Amino acid sequence: MNQPVLIVGGTGKTGRRVSEKLLQKGIPVRSGSRSAEQPFDWSDSSTWEPVLQGTRAAYITYYPDLAVPGAAQAIGSFARLAVETGVRRLILLSGRGEEEAQRSELALENSGADWTILRCSWFCQNFSESFLYDMVQAGVVALPAGSVREPFIDADDIADAVVSALTDDRHIGQRYELTGPQAITFAEAASLIAQACQRNIRYVELTSEQFLSMLTQQQVPEEYITLLSYLFSTVLDGRNEIPADGVKQILGRKPRDFFDFARQAAADGAWG
Repeated sequence: MNQPVLIVGGTGKTGRRVSEKLLQKGIPVRSGSRSAEQPFDWSDSSTWEPVLQGTRAAYITYYPDLAVPGAAQAIGSFARLAVETGVRRLILLSGRGEEEAQRSELALENSGADWTILRCSWFCQNFSESFLYDMVQAGVVALPAGSVREPFIDADDIADAVVSALTDDRHIGQRYELTGPQAITFAEAASLIAQACQRNIRYVELTSEQFLSMLTQQQVPEEYITLLSYLFSTVLDGRNEIPADGVKQILGRKPRDFFDFARQAAADGAWG
């Protein structure tokens, strides 16, 4: 069993962590990314089969998000190709409460694969490794999030769940909703990060129009503006406020809470 596990999005927030954890267990990995030795690109299907060849399972993340047009078709095509190539064990990173993501889930399920689906809430690491990082650094988290609460999930908990799904056949055919232990507002998240960093970081409420204008002024690509608009208007409407117990189901323990994440990230120098 020395065949590697393919990590699609191997340089991403969860993919990098999954790779590290598998290697620690002595399980070889193959990174699927545009910068890998054997490049992988979602927009170029000719790159898919070469990275699948010789692997035994795959963890699938879709860039930039399963909510974008064409994601479900790509996931379905990739999953069918994987099964045809002999790679039946597929784990999909999905979004919680996203109808578009559920289309991708269905495409995976219909592929004939031995699948597991991990529906995740917003990542804690969005504040330290992704699109909210610059705002935290600047000391002003300006968003159209209102008073909606989100049970942020730590990417390390997601990675542990992926590793469990990849190494335990009991998770075949299962969907898990992965969230943190409690829901907090974005304003509360900013406050907890400020406390952990011992810095002045404040939350500023924007209207949707102000948010879009800010993104446009920052020359954010149009497709990314559309995605963020969808996430902050449609998905962040309170539908995901109640925490789920998926981490306990798959790992047998509680997920890490947001303040624990913030303290560790601050100690590791995430925000300088």
